[in-house]
Amino acid sequence: MTLRISRPARVLSASLAAGVLAPLVAAAAPAAAATPQVACTSGKAGLAAKLQQDITTALKNRKGTIAVGLYDRTTKTTCSLRSTSAYDSASVVKVTVLATLLWDAKKQNRYLTQREADLAKAMITKSDNSATSTLWKQLGLTKIKGFLTAAGMTKTVPGSGGYWGLTQINVKDEQKLLSLITAKNSVLSDNSRAYILKLMNTVVASQRWGTPAGAPSSVKVHVKNGWLSRATHGWRVHSVGAFKGGGHDYYISVLTQDNSTMDYGVTTIQSVAKAIHKDLVPTTVVPQRYTPTSTPREAFPAVPAE
Repeated sequence: MTLRISRPARVLSASLAAGVLAPLVAAAAPAAAATPQVACTSGKAGLAAKLQQDITTALKNRKGTIAVGLYDRTTKTTCSLRSTSAYDSASVVKVTVLATLLWDAKKQNRYLTQREADLAKAMITKSDNSATSTLWKQLGLTKIKGFLTAAGMTKTVPGSGGYWGLTQINVKDEQKLLSLITAKNSVLSDNSRAYILKLMNTVVASQRWGTPAGAPSSVKVHVKNGWLSRATHGWRVHSVGAFKGGGHDYYISVLTQDNSTMDYGVTTIQSVAKAIHKDLVPTTVVPQRYTPTSTPREAFPAVPAE
Protein backbone atom coordinates (compact mmCIF):
# COMPACT_ATOMS: atom_id res chain seq x y z
CA MET A 1 0.00 0.00 0.00
CA THR A 2 1.36 3.43 -0.96
CA LEU A 3 0.25 6.33 1.20
CA ARG A 4 -0.68 9.57 -0.50
CA ILE A 5 -0.03 12.34 1.95
CA SER A 6 0.67 15.78 0.63
CA ARG A 7 -1.14 18.48 2.59
CA PRO A 8 0.17 19.22 6.12
CA ALA A 9 -2.18 18.27 8.91
CA ARG A 10 -4.10 21.08 10.51
CA VAL A 11 -2.92 21.63 14.07
CA LEU A 12 -5.75 20.64 16.36
CA SER A 13 -6.20 22.34 19.70
CA ALA A 14 -4.92 20.45 22.74
CA SER A 15 -7.85 21.84 24.68
CA LEU A 16 -10.92 20.06 23.44
CA ALA A 17 -14.54 21.08 23.71
CA ALA A 18 -16.08 21.40 27.15
CA GLY A 19 -17.57 18.16 28.38
CA VAL A 20 -14.96 16.00 26.63
CA LEU A 21 -12.10 16.66 29.03
CA ALA A 22 -12.00 15.45 32.60
CA PRO A 23 -10.01 17.54 35.09
CA LEU A 24 -6.74 16.14 36.32
CA VAL A 25 -7.09 14.77 39.82
CA ALA A 26 -4.76 15.00 42.77
CA ALA A 27 -1.74 12.73 42.47
CA ALA A 28 -1.19 9.95 44.92
CA ALA A 29 2.07 9.71 46.83
CA PRO A 30 4.70 7.55 45.13
CA ALA A 31 4.93 3.97 46.25
CA ALA A 32 7.97 2.97 48.23
CA ALA A 33 10.94 2.10 46.07
CA ALA A 34 11.64 -1.60 45.63
CA THR A 35 14.84 -3.20 44.40
CA PRO A 36 14.26 -3.78 40.67
CA GLN A 37 14.99 -7.24 39.29
CA VAL A 38 16.19 -6.37 35.80
CA ALA A 39 16.92 -9.40 33.63
CA CYS A 40 19.20 -9.07 30.60
CA THR A 41 20.62 -11.47 28.02
CA SER A 42 22.92 -10.68 25.09
CA GLY A 43 24.86 -12.22 22.27
CA LYS A 44 27.69 -9.78 23.02
CA ALA A 45 30.02 -10.71 25.84
CA GLY A 46 29.67 -8.54 28.92
CA LEU A 47 26.85 -6.37 27.58
CA ALA A 48 24.00 -8.04 29.48
CA ALA A 49 25.77 -7.68 32.82
CA LYS A 50 26.61 -4.04 32.14
CA LEU A 51 23.06 -3.16 31.12
CA GLN A 52 21.62 -4.98 34.10
CA GLN A 53 23.93 -3.12 36.46
CA ASP A 54 23.42 0.29 34.87
CA ILE A 55 19.63 0.04 34.57
CA THR A 56 19.45 -1.12 38.19
CA THR A 57 21.62 1.82 39.23
CA ALA A 58 19.41 4.22 37.25
CA LEU A 59 16.37 2.93 39.14
CA LYS A 60 18.01 2.94 42.55
CA ASN A 61 15.95 5.00 45.01
CA ARG A 62 13.42 5.91 42.32
CA LYS A 63 9.90 5.68 43.69
CA GLY A 64 6.94 4.42 41.70
CA THR A 65 6.20 1.24 39.78
CA ILE A 66 8.44 0.92 36.74
CA ALA A 67 8.47 -1.54 33.83
CA VAL A 68 11.25 -1.70 31.25
CA GLY A 69 11.76 -3.46 27.94
CA LEU A 70 14.77 -3.33 25.61
CA TYR A 71 15.68 -5.27 22.48
CA ASP A 72 18.70 -4.68 20.26
CA ARG A 73 18.64 -6.66 17.01
CA THR A 74 22.32 -6.10 16.34
CA THR A 75 23.59 -7.82 19.49
CA LYS A 76 20.47 -9.92 20.21
CA THR A 77 20.22 -8.14 23.55
CA THR A 78 17.07 -8.24 25.67
CA CYS A 79 16.35 -6.57 29.01
CA SER A 80 13.08 -6.71 30.90
CA LEU A 81 11.55 -5.62 34.18
CA ARG A 82 7.88 -6.21 35.07
CA SER A 83 7.23 -6.95 31.39
CA THR A 84 3.74 -8.36 32.01
CA SER A 85 2.48 -5.77 34.52
CA ALA A 86 -0.56 -3.83 33.25
CA TYR A 87 -0.72 -0.03 33.05
CA ASP A 88 -3.27 2.51 31.81
CA SER A 89 -1.94 3.39 28.38
CA ALA A 90 -2.51 7.15 28.30
CA SER A 91 -1.33 8.47 24.91
CA VAL A 92 1.09 5.63 24.17
CA VAL A 93 -1.92 3.77 22.72
CA LYS A 94 -1.96 6.25 19.84
CA VAL A 95 0.71 4.22 18.06
CA THR A 96 -1.61 1.20 18.25
CA VAL A 97 -4.48 3.30 16.87
CA LEU A 98 -2.36 4.36 13.89
CA ALA A 99 -1.13 0.81 13.30
CA THR A 100 -4.73 -0.42 13.35
CA LEU A 101 -5.77 2.24 10.84
CA LEU A 102 -2.99 1.22 8.45
CA TRP A 103 -3.57 -2.50 8.97
CA ASP A 104 -7.26 -2.05 8.16
CA ALA A 105 -6.48 0.07 5.08
CA LYS A 106 -4.12 -2.65 3.87
CA LYS A 107 -6.85 -5.26 4.26
CA GLN A 108 -9.19 -3.07 2.20
CA ASN A 109 -6.45 -2.40 -0.38
CA ARG A 110 -6.97 1.34 -0.14
CA TYR A 111 -5.06 4.53 0.55
CA LEU A 112 -5.58 6.64 3.63
CA THR A 113 -7.89 9.55 2.94
CA GLN A 114 -6.50 13.04 3.39
CA ARG A 115 -8.74 13.41 6.45
CA GLU A 116 -7.27 10.24 7.97
CA ALA A 117 -3.74 11.39 7.20
CA ASP A 118 -4.37 14.76 8.86
CA LEU A 119 -5.82 13.09 11.94
CA ALA A 120 -2.95 10.58 12.12
CA LYS A 121 -0.32 13.30 11.92
CA ALA A 122 -1.96 15.36 14.65
CA MET A 123 -2.43 12.28 16.83
CA ILE A 124 1.22 11.21 16.75
CA THR A 125 3.25 14.38 16.27
CA LYS A 126 1.21 16.57 18.64
CA SER A 127 -0.52 13.87 20.73
CA ASP A 128 -3.84 15.42 19.77
CA ASN A 129 -6.68 13.84 21.76
CA SER A 130 -9.56 14.93 19.54
CA ALA A 131 -7.91 13.34 16.51
CA THR A 132 -7.40 10.13 18.47
CA SER A 133 -11.01 10.01 19.63
CA THR A 134 -12.18 10.47 16.03
CA LEU A 135 -10.02 7.63 14.71
CA TRP A 136 -10.85 5.37 17.67
CA LYS A 137 -14.56 5.82 17.01
CA GLN A 138 -14.11 5.31 13.26
CA LEU A 139 -12.21 2.05 13.75
CA GLY A 140 -14.34 0.62 16.53
CA LEU A 141 -13.38 -2.08 19.02
CA THR A 142 -13.81 -4.92 16.54
CA LYS A 143 -11.06 -3.64 14.24
CA ILE A 144 -8.82 -2.61 17.13
CA LYS A 145 -9.10 -6.07 18.67
CA GLY A 146 -8.53 -7.58 15.24
CA PHE A 147 -5.23 -5.77 14.90
CA LEU A 148 -4.16 -6.73 18.43
CA THR A 149 -4.81 -10.37 17.58
CA ALA A 150 -2.88 -10.13 14.32
CA ALA A 151 -0.01 -8.40 16.13
CA GLY A 152 0.11 -11.01 18.90
CA MET A 153 -0.55 -8.31 21.51
CA THR A 154 -2.65 -10.72 23.52
CA LYS A 155 -2.57 -8.87 26.84
CA THR A 156 -3.51 -5.41 25.52
CA VAL A 157 -7.14 -4.67 26.43
CA PRO A 158 -8.80 -1.70 24.66
CA GLY A 159 -10.48 0.83 26.92
CA SER A 160 -14.26 0.51 26.88
CA GLY A 161 -16.83 3.23 26.36
CA GLY A 162 -14.50 5.29 24.20
CA TYR A 163 -11.91 5.63 26.99
CA TRP A 164 -8.92 4.82 24.79
CA GLY A 165 -6.51 6.27 27.36
CA LEU A 166 -7.51 3.53 29.79
CA THR A 167 -6.46 0.75 27.43
CA GLN A 168 -4.46 -1.78 29.44
CA ILE A 169 -0.95 -2.28 28.10
CA ASN A 170 2.25 -3.93 29.21
CA VAL A 171 5.90 -3.77 28.18
CA LYS A 172 5.84 -7.16 26.47
CA ASP A 173 3.08 -6.12 24.06
CA GLU A 174 4.57 -2.67 23.47
CA GLN A 175 7.83 -4.34 22.49
CA LYS A 176 5.91 -6.57 20.07
CA LEU A 177 4.40 -3.46 18.48
CA LEU A 178 7.78 -1.76 18.16
CA SER A 179 9.16 -4.94 16.60
CA LEU A 180 6.40 -4.89 13.96
CA ILE A 181 7.01 -1.23 13.20
CA THR A 182 10.77 -1.66 12.76
CA ALA A 183 11.10 -4.90 10.76
CA LYS A 184 9.44 -6.49 7.75
CA ASN A 185 6.38 -8.57 8.63
CA SER A 186 3.03 -9.72 7.26
CA VAL A 187 0.89 -7.53 9.54
CA LEU A 188 2.04 -4.07 8.43
CA SER A 189 3.21 -3.21 4.94
CA ASP A 190 6.64 -1.65 4.42
CA ASN A 191 5.00 1.65 3.50
CA SER A 192 2.86 1.56 6.63
CA ARG A 193 5.88 0.92 8.82
CA ALA A 194 7.79 3.75 7.17
CA TYR A 195 4.85 6.09 7.69
CA ILE A 196 4.54 5.28 11.40
CA LEU A 197 8.28 5.79 11.90
CA LYS A 198 8.19 9.07 9.97
CA LEU A 199 5.52 10.47 12.28
CA MET A 200 7.29 9.19 15.42
CA ASN A 201 10.46 10.89 14.16
CA THR A 202 8.71 14.25 13.77
CA VAL A 203 7.03 14.54 17.17
CA VAL A 204 7.05 18.17 18.35
CA ALA A 205 10.10 19.21 20.37
CA SER A 206 8.22 19.60 23.66
CA GLN A 207 7.20 15.93 23.52
CA ARG A 208 10.57 14.41 22.60
CA TRP A 209 11.44 13.54 26.17
CA GLY A 210 11.62 10.06 27.67
CA THR A 211 13.32 7.18 25.87
CA PRO A 212 15.27 9.47 23.47
CA ALA A 213 17.18 11.02 26.42
CA GLY A 214 20.87 10.33 26.03
CA ALA A 215 20.66 9.12 22.42
CA PRO A 216 23.77 10.28 20.56
CA SER A 217 23.43 12.26 17.36
CA SER A 218 24.41 9.22 15.30
CA VAL A 219 21.14 7.52 16.27
CA LYS A 220 17.82 8.26 14.54
CA VAL A 221 15.01 8.66 17.07
CA HIS A 222 11.32 7.65 16.88
CA VAL A 223 9.21 8.25 20.00
CA LYS A 224 5.71 8.39 21.45
CA ASN A 225 4.95 9.34 25.03
CA GLY A 226 1.92 9.22 27.29
CA TRP A 227 1.00 10.92 30.55
CA LEU A 228 -2.08 10.80 32.75
CA SER A 229 -2.95 11.49 36.39
CA ARG A 230 -5.72 9.70 38.28
CA ALA A 231 -6.81 9.42 41.90
CA THR A 232 -5.20 6.00 42.28
CA HIS A 233 -1.59 5.29 41.26
CA GLY A 234 -0.90 9.01 40.73
CA TRP A 235 0.79 9.93 37.47
CA ARG A 236 1.21 7.36 34.73
CA VAL A 237 4.15 8.46 32.57
CA HIS A 238 5.23 6.28 29.65
CA SER A 239 7.64 6.42 26.72
CA VAL A 240 8.23 4.03 23.83
CA GLY A 241 10.93 4.57 21.25
CA ALA A 242 12.72 2.97 18.31
CA PHE A 243 16.35 3.83 17.56
CA LYS A 244 18.68 3.06 14.68
CA GLY A 245 22.27 4.12 14.16
CA GLY A 246 25.73 3.81 15.63
CA GLY A 247 25.75 0.20 14.47
CA HIS A 248 22.60 -0.71 16.42
CA ASP A 249 18.89 -1.24 15.79
CA TYR A 250 16.97 -1.23 19.07
CA TYR A 251 13.74 -0.28 20.76
CA ILE A 252 12.79 0.63 24.32
CA SER A 253 9.56 0.71 26.32
CA VAL A 254 9.39 2.26 29.79
CA LEU A 255 6.04 2.36 31.61
CA THR A 256 5.63 3.98 35.03
CA GLN A 257 2.92 4.78 37.55
CA ASP A 258 2.66 5.84 41.21
CA ASN A 259 4.61 9.00 40.35
CA SER A 260 3.98 12.07 42.55
CA THR A 261 4.29 14.39 39.53
CA MET A 262 4.69 14.06 35.80
CA ASP A 263 8.20 15.49 36.00
CA TYR A 264 9.18 12.76 38.46
CA GLY A 265 8.09 10.07 36.01
CA VAL A 266 9.90 11.75 33.12
CA THR A 267 13.11 11.85 35.15
CA THR A 268 12.81 8.16 35.98
CA ILE A 269 12.32 7.20 32.32
CA GLN A 270 15.19 9.38 31.16
CA SER A 271 17.54 7.90 33.75
CA VAL A 272 16.87 4.45 32.34
CA ALA A 273 17.14 5.63 28.72
CA LYS A 274 20.48 7.35 29.30
CA ALA A 275 21.92 4.17 30.78
CA ILE A 276 20.75 2.08 27.81
CA HIS A 277 21.99 4.47 25.12
CA LYS A 278 25.35 4.83 26.87
CA ASP A 279 25.89 1.08 27.02
CA LEU A 280 24.71 0.32 23.48
CA VAL A 281 26.20 3.30 21.64
CA PRO A 282 29.06 4.73 23.72
CA THR A 283 30.07 8.30 22.95
CA THR A 284 32.77 10.54 24.34
CA VAL A 285 30.43 13.53 24.30
CA VAL A 286 27.59 13.57 26.83
CA PRO A 287 24.46 14.00 24.66
CA GLN A 288 21.77 16.45 25.72
CA ARG A 289 19.01 15.53 23.30
CA TYR A 290 15.31 15.83 23.91
CA THR A 291 15.32 17.11 27.47
CA PRO A 292 12.50 19.70 27.57
CA THR A 293 12.91 22.96 29.43
CA SER A 294 9.35 22.57 30.69
CA THR A 295 7.15 19.52 30.91
CA PRO A 296 4.14 19.55 28.54
CA ARG A 297 0.74 19.39 30.17
CA GLU A 298 -2.03 17.56 28.40
CA ALA A 299 -5.56 17.44 29.73
CA PHE A 300 -6.64 13.88 29.12
CA PRO A 301 -9.97 13.15 27.47
CA ALA A 302 -12.71 10.80 28.46
CA VAL A 303 -11.39 9.58 31.80
CA PRO A 304 -14.20 8.36 34.05
CA ALA A 305 -14.45 9.59 37.63
CA GLU A 306 -13.10 7.28 40.28
